[in-house]
Amino acid sequence: MKLEKIIFYLKRLYKNYTKQYLNKILAALFLSIIVAGSTSATAYLLDPAIKKIFIDQDKTYAIMVPILIILAFASKGISLYTARSIVIVLGHRIKEKLLNEMTNSLLMKDIQSIEKKHSGKYIAHFLYDVGMIQQLVSTGVLNIMKDSITLIALASLMFYQNWKLALFSLIMMPFAAFVAKSLGKRMGKATKASTESTGSFSKIISEILKATKIIKIYQKEDHEKGKAETAIRDLTDKEIKMNKILIRATPVMEILTGIMIAGFIYFSGFLIARGEIGLNNFFSFLAAMMLAYQPIRSLATINMIIYQGTVAAERIFGVIDEKIIISNAKNAPDLKIEKSGLNFKNINFQYISGKESAVKNFDLDIEGGKMTALVGHSGAGKSTILNLIPRFYDPQSGEITIDNQKIKEISLGSLRKSISLVSQDVILFDDSVINNVRYAKLSASEEEVIEACKQAAADDFIKNLPLKYETIIGENGIRLSGGEKQRISIARAILKNSPIILLDEATSSLDSESESKVQNAILNLTQNRTTIVIAHRFSTIRKADKIVLMSKGNILAIGTHDKLLENSREYKNLYQKQILN
Repeated sequence: MKLEKIIFYLKRLYKNYTKQYLNKILAALFLSIIVAGSTSATAYLLDPAIKKIFIDQDKTYAIMVPILIILAFASKGISLYTARSIVIVLGHRIKEKLLNEMTNSLLMKDIQSIEKKHSGKYIAHFLYDVGMIQQLVSTGVLNIMKDSITLIALASLMFYQNWKLALFSLIMMPFAAFVAKSLGKRMGKATKASTESTGSFSKIISEILKATKIIKIYQKEDHEKGKAETAIRDLTDKEIKMNKILIRATPVMEILTGIMIAGFIYFSGFLIARGEIGLNNFFSFLAAMMLAYQPIRSLATINMIIYQGTVAAERIFGVIDEKIIISNAKNAPDLKIEKSGLNFKNINFQYISGKESAVKNFDLDIEGGKMTALVGHSGAGKSTILNLIPRFYDPQSGEITIDNQKIKEISLGSLRKSISLVSQDVILFDDSVINNVRYAKLSASEEEVIEACKQAAADDFIKNLPLKYETIIGENGIRLSGGEKQRISIARAILKNSPIILLDEATSSLDSESESKVQNAILNLTQNRTTIVIAHRFSTIRKADKIVLMSKGNILAIGTHDKLLENSREYKNLYQKQILN
């Protein structure tokens, strides 16, 4: 990562996340000064300790110096603990804000944007990248302040004791800076590679959890195990490389320090022999120089922490800053429902990954308060039409209106508030039955929820659950059958009580007995409401006021069930295939 980018992300982290805690940073800075002063005081006290206690054998100093050493160490310990506590809280608060912003960004993103990246990579941003920024703030900020000030204080003491030895000791500083810069660049590359491997591994684990049944039925455990092992090995190798780079400064700094101490002892011998430095000054200087080793080593690795943090920031801000494709128009008014009639005019839509258009030159009027069924083979574009109505996607061209209001020009909130969706892919939360149904209307009373479940033919089986409506149903309702999950989904739509109903294979998971009950519930739900239904079961389709036969994104025929049987060979073939099956 180039220096300009590093500076850009550090500025943004300060301006948007750290600046509001400036008072805490200043408090940590003040405490760092105390730490630096206490460390230098410890080294300085060796001067009077040797001269007054061991050489002059002054009993007053024999009591006073040890007490001052204890106070210096106590001051350093308490100040360092308090400073670390401050920056730990600061780091976690910034992490909290980043997590909230990323969560909000995901919730506000349109489906098309989210689908560009695998969910496992998003998880890696939350679990890995944010931690790198937290480390940059909590560890990096304190170390820069504490170690820089401590090094300055110790260097000042060294110059005070003997400027010639001090200049000699500072020879290693340019070498340490060169090591830091070189390792920092390598750490940036290694961190980026490691984060990508973390995302790939998260992706594999996420898919294993979601596809457990498919993996087992096709007996692909060994195949998935191999993929996971490859990803784990890649991740491990990248992390090993990253950590090796992180500790690579240690042997270099040890060698430099050894050379410096050897030269220092050799050079100081001449100065002592010539009377330019006393034995007490020598030991005080030596203590200061040895204590300066830790902040020099720390500052040599801080560059790597900065590289790690800024690489993570680049990835996180990429998520936060990603432009939302589907959003509210400026000063968008709310949708005003009158008859809830829909109109599709010259709609063309193609998925990002698709080679052909899913919908082509699509024109259709849907009468308000009536049921319209979309039928056709898989890939005909039926689900795409349903997805365009609540603006999960926007067409590349054409207009969709509700009661003559363009849906692109009205607020998304009011549009989606007017629509209920029941899909074949039921989404439920790892929560109680009542909370899953109440998700459609959080203010709903228990009586309203129960009534909705009765209309959806769900009340009977819910009463037989261990804790009835308070039963936790597991991730995506794993503790329920497919039909039971579908009925809870229908109850949720009933509770929402929207003027427009979208049914995508809503009865596909039901047995004959449940389907009969739910069909009556659906009739109650859809009565006097605009309903668009996709279903392969003609028991649902034939009750529609209008049936639209689709093929490859185009409309082949429109009519009632009886008229289409009479006038459309394609519709008749679809009907006969189901009857025969």
